[in-house]
Formats: sequence, C-alpha cells, structure tokens
Amino acid sequence: MSFPGSYREGEVNFLLTRLQAQEFTDVADKERLIQSGRRHYSQMLSPESVPSARYLGVFEDACRANNARMAADCLRLAALVAARRSGPITLVSLARAGTPVGVVLARLLREVFQREATHYSVSIVRDRGIDAAALRHILASGHAAESIVFVDGWTGKGVIARELALSVSAFNAAQSTSIDNGLYVLSDLAGAAACAASGDDYLIPSSILNATVSGLVSRTVLDERIGPEDFHGCVYYGEFAGFAAADQSQRFADALVALALAQADGGLPPATPLDAQAAAERSRSYLAGAMARYDILDVNLIKPGIGEATRVLLRRAPRLLVLRRPGTPDVRHLEVLAEEKQVPVAIDPALPYHAVSLIRSASDA
Repeated sequence: MSFPGSYREGEVNFLLTRLQAQEFTDVADKERLIQSGRRHYSQMLSPESVPSARYLGVFEDACRANNARMAADCLRLAALVAARRSGPITLVSLARAGTPVGVVLARLLREVFQREATHYSVSIVRDRGIDAAALRHILASGHAAESIVFVDGWTGKGVIARELALSVSAFNAAQSTSIDNGLYVLSDLAGAAACAASGDDYLIPSSILNATVSGLVSRTVLDERIGPEDFHGCVYYGEFAGFAAADQSQRFADALVALALAQADGGLPPATPLDAQAAAERSRSYLAGAMARYDILDVNLIKPGIGEATRVLLRRAPRLLVLRRPGTPDVRHLEVLAEEKQVPVAIDPALPYHAVSLIRSASDA
C-alpha cells in the first residue's frame, strides 16, 4: 500500500496512490484553468524532465555551499522534536518538499538521539486539507496520535501551515483524536510554524530540484480518480532512474546525514529563539506592499522566499523574479532559470527576502 519511491526501504513510506500519467497540462493552460477556477491545481500535473547538465551543476554548487547549514538545521530540528516527544516518534512529512527533510530527521533521531522513529510522507492540498485516509492508516498501523510530528522544508506565506492546522483540527474532531496540528520546518519565513530550526531565507538545496530529489515522486494529485478511502495520488517517475546522476534523492539525504553526524560529534547546535511574531508581521507588510506596488489582486500570485520563488520558476507561469541582490550563490539557480525561461528580473535592495517570484495573472496572458 505504501512505497519508498527511490529511497532505500525503511527511509520513508509514501502513503500515495501511484497513478498512471495521463495527459499532462502545459504550464500556460494550467495557469489559466487555476486562475479561472475551472480546475484546482491539485487536479493537474505539468510534465517534469531530467535536469540539464547546467542546472544539475547549479544544484551541486548549492550543495557544496549550503549542505552544511541545512545539515545543522536538520540536527537542530531533530533535537527540538526529540525534546517535545516522549516514546516512539512518527514523522509525517508533507510531500514533497518535506520528504528529504523527513528522511534525514528520522535517521538523526535514531542515530544521534537513540529514538525509535518511523517516517511517512503524505499529501496536503491547499483548500482541500491533509490526506485523511493517510492519517487513518498511520493510526491504524499502531502509531499513537501523540507521536505524530508534521514536517516540511520551509514556510513562505504560511498557507500550508494554516491549512494543516485547520484540517488536522477537523480530523481530530471527526475521529476523536488529539494529533498535534503544528508544523515543524527548517526555515519559517512566515512565522507560521509551531517549531523551526531557523527563520532565515537561505538556499535549501533540495528546493532546486523537483522529483529527482524527492524519491522520483511527482507533486501530489487529488482528482476524480481518488476516492474517499484512497490516498491522494502521485506519478512515480521511475524512468528517470535510468539517467546517469539524475536522481539525487538518496545521495542527497546520505550526504546531509553524514554532515549532521560529524557536527553532532562536536556537540548539538544551540537552538536560537525565533521571533515568530516579527516574521509574521514582516510577511504581512511585504505582501500588502507588493500587492499595491505590482497591482496584484490575488495574494496567491506572490511567492516570497527562495524556496517558493524556485517552485514558481520550475512549474508555474512566472511574471517577474525579484532579487534583493543579484549574483549571490543563493540566487544563482534562480538567475539560470529566469534566463532559460526568459523571465524578467527586478532588483529591490529593500526586499526582506533573498527572492520573490510573481505569477503571471491569467488576465495578462
């Protein structure tokens, strides 16, 4: 019923229904359908491809520059999880940006903190909520509600953190359970997470790639093929495994674990208190100003932070890439993508993030 994607057995259990790839929707058509309200984003997939040699080189540069920092944040987050849970821990990562983080955290909890840890990866969809069938399966498999910890890579505007809180609260009410509805992340830009290792906007290398750093699993799908008792769906890009160096999933996770274990030998990194209220206010202020400055009516067309900006350039119809400072290692991949996709770039030294992407309004197409 579950499967490990391209990870080793025991690293992760994807609670997703493997679907056959039907017709893919090109990015321009998908954008029009989403913004017109005719289709929800979870009902469509755009095709993915193996990253180019140039882009894979950018990913490798990002790993060399930032893997040590990401490993330290994974170690810090694992320490916070261990401190907040007694007994066995059930990590539930949000597919798919949360999956690599969950793989690393589970191993650190076992190897550094000597804790029993199981890792599942499940779907959550904006405006549709968490996959309730997956949560029921986790509980039916003998995991206590109080052992569950939801994990993701980062927050942008905090939409998914709020979606998680609402949908898990509704699940608890319906099922008479008491699952913690908070989100644990490496970087909380929106001040919306329950627990975070950092509040900084930095380049998390796994944000650069799609399926090829997330177990060859697509973005999750919730369309007419998914029944009420089914897990949300995905496409498994097993064919990508045949391309040399294309699938970075296991290699990336192993490299982070090795770095974190070496760091743990020198003592655990201190947890820096985060000012969530200040982060939330900064997010609200920037979004309001950007909507006025760029004449945007729908806040969903603004994606702040490196991770969210990257997602737009990879799979949406970008209108503009805004950078605080061009030419820095953290935004090099964004500049490569913008060049390849002919997306205009604006420089704003007052930007509170390293990068922001704006999505093109369908009315402007």
